[in-house]
Amino acid sequence: MIEELIQYQNNLLSQHSMSWLRYLYPKLDLGEKLLGIKGLRGVGKTTILLQYLGQSELPANKKLYVTADHPYFYSNGLFDLAQQFYSYGGKLLVIDEVHKYSNWSRELKLIYDGFPDLRVLFTSSSALDLYRGESDLSRRLISFPLEGLSFREYLSLMTDRNFNTYTFQEILENHQEISTFLRRDFHPLPYFQAYLKFGYFPAIKHLSPESMKNRIFQTINTVLETDLAFSKEYTPSNIAKIKKLLGVIAVTVPFEPNISKIAEKLGIGRNTVYAFLTHLQDAKILKLMNRPNRGISYLQKPAKIYFENTNFAFSMQVNPNKGTIRETFFINQLGNAGQQVYLSEKGDFGVADTWTFEIGGTSKDDKQIKNVKNSYLVIDDIEIGIGNRIPLWLFGFLY
Repeated sequence: MIEELIQYQNNLLSQHSMSWLRYLYPKLDLGEKLLGIKGLRGVGKTTILLQYLGQSELPANKKLYVTADHPYFYSNGLFDLAQQFYSYGGKLLVIDEVHKYSNWSRELKLIYDGFPDLRVLFTSSSALDLYRGESDLSRRLISFPLEGLSFREYLSLMTDRNFNTYTFQEILENHQEISTFLRRDFHPLPYFQAYLKFGYFPAIKHLSPESMKNRIFQTINTVLETDLAFSKEYTPSNIAKIKKLLGVIAVTVPFEPNISKIAEKLGIGRNTVYAFLTHLQDAKILKLMNRPNRGISYLQKPAKIYFENTNFAFSMQVNPNKGTIRETFFINQLGNAGQQVYLSEKGDFGVADTWTFEIGGTSKDDKQIKNVKNSYLVIDDIEIGIGNRIPLWLFGFLY
């Protein structure tokens, strides 16, 4: 049967090229023995695995790709496969969608402890807590999130050109020079508007905008009906209530929740609402925002709720509020790049207890952040900024 897996692997490898790589790719070559990649469906987890496998200098018989939903696992175990592969001299085992294998945590621990020369690289749904399970993986596992496309990656994918990333500090200090340099080669605003609607997922390279809209909506449904249902053991009744919750949120995003009213409307307890919201954030459907020094927990009401990315907002509403889309893009791109973003008392957002940002269109002035130290206006619909007025699209070059 392992021969069938090798044939399946070879078929997949023949369909993937190295012409375009996600931002996470260089981090995979750290030599870690157990490395996990978490991410939304459709962000390119399978592609990055196959690209890494294809570029590995190991001989073909020492590396193997499997997906946990392959029929092989109907009658065979993951540990048994690793044992057989290791006995043949295997060095690199790549497991896609490990969360679809019921005993993933226990058997990964056994593989880690039992086969000292075998590296394991795997992917899982964002909804799955990799550090929680029957077996303690926390001391063994290195985990990375794979986020959706940055605006920079979207441009590279759609134009077949390379664009450099810029640090947060470089954008704040040199945004006029950077945007002037980038502006020489393309007009960013038309691409930016398309990105906000359809550009967070790599499939946009091969699908029409209308098909992409359907794909994005299907992604939300699949995360709810498959990933959350599996990882949180939700019943169909739970999933139906979560969909109603998303419908309530979609009408007025950014949503300022009244937990008691939501609970009454859905016919569930307040604690269940808190749990649903937290799980939807874990699954990368929603983004829960709060004031400084107030973390999000099951029993704490978020101050505002956004969709995790702008594509989700457009899929749930025909004409989402433009101001909300701007804010969603800003917190998404900064958060994906590792910045701590929170709601600010003055301005819209604070970052890392140091900077304050007000988000708006071309007519936005600085009266809300006047006399606030380290404050900036983030302006949509401009190609090049000046002073403390920074183009919104430029924050899409952080990763």
